[in-house]
Amino acid sequence: MNAADTNVYVYALDAGEPAKQAKAVDLFDQLMQLPSDTVLIWQVAAEFLNQLRKWETQGRLATAAIEGAFQRSRAMFALRIPTEAVFQISSDLRSRFSLSHWDSMLLAACKEAGVTTLYSEDLDSGTDYDGLRVVNPFA
Repeated sequence: MNAADTNVYVYALDAGEPAKQAKAVDLFDQLMQLPSDTVLIWQVAAEFLNQLRKWETQGRLATAAIEGAFQRSRAMFALRIPTEAVFQISSDLRSRFSLSHWDSMLLAACKEAGVTTLYSEDLDSGTDYDGLRVVNPFA
């Protein structure tokens, strides 16, 4: 099972980063070939929408464009909402791997959803967090 971090969704829309945008779009094209093998973690969806709202405030995107972009991204993969068990998993990961709060929450939500590969530039690429491997798609 796969998942992508917020930065991948953001770069897929960010024309200001054309090289990363192309890599993000290519990754999503690959993942969409078998969409049942990828999930959208609730935290990622919320962070992505927050970034879109920031772009709205900055005048980079209109409200209608934000809604459309979010709905298209949201429709690509099944949304996974974590249970309260994610807090214990997060605490364990945070202490053992010296992670930030939000990184450990994301990894815990991924683990709970059965994700084995997380695409992200924000975590150490190649690191295996108890069966969850991080891959930097921009490297």
